[in-house]
Amino acid sequence: MKKFINKETLRYIFIGLSSLIILGLVFNYILLPWYVSSDELIVPNVIGMSTEQAITVLDDLDLEPIVADTTYDEKLPVGSIMLQKPKAGKIVKENRRIYLFVSGGEQLVKIPMLKGKTIRDAKFYLDRIGLKMGNIDEVPSSNPVGIIFDQQFAEGTPVKKGTNVSVTVSVGEIDTTIVTVPNLIGKSLVEAELILSELNLKVGKLNYQGSSSLLPNTILDQYPSQGSQAHKGDSVDLFVTKVASSGEEKVE
Repeated sequence: MKKFINKETLRYIFIGLSSLIILGLVFNYILLPWYVSSDELIVPNVIGMSTEQAITVLDDLDLEPIVADTTYDEKLPVGSIMLQKPKAGKIVKENRRIYLFVSGGEQLVKIPMLKGKTIRDAKFYLDRIGLKMGNIDEVPSSNPVGIIFDQQFAEGTPVKKGTNVSVTVSVGEIDTTIVTVPNLIGKSLVEAELILSELNLKVGKLNYQGSSSLLPNTILDQYPSQGSQAHKGDSVDLFVTKVASSGEEKVE
């Protein structure tokens, strides 16, 4: 039994064939002649120009500049053209798209959080992103010993690669009970007692030694010596002059 194509199907086939014929005619007699007759242009070299200059140059030649991407490049200033497609010297038709790749300048990195880290860990983090450890200031604080508690740049600050980042490290709390023993040699006993009292230190043993050249009660020596560390309330033994006599040295 033969199957016949109905009128509706024939109508769709006719419309489809007619459309193809019309498109073919448009392409052959309108689009193709227009493309062939379009002026040919030589793509200019815009590399190194600012983005604004490059767009102006291409627009003046009836080319269509398209900013395609931004790429970091340390050699070219920010905003200058570092690459173009098609390349300079290529022959193209009018209104051809010219893709421009713009320099973003030197790449920046963000400062990491260094607070709470040791110097070793901080150096590792900095090295990994191309930064360097700067000055390390050791400061007394209530923070754990050897831990960073302050940094030069806040976390997230954008800086150039190779930048030095200084930090402040805790050396622990200062023992406020420790004082430095002053130099008492050459002072009178009264002066020595006053100086020690101001530092919350006390006069310890007095070792008297005869002297014919120095006034009585002049300090000849001391123990602990100048610059030693002592706790508040400690005593400092003194060697003191007395009038020279045939007697032996007196010790109190």
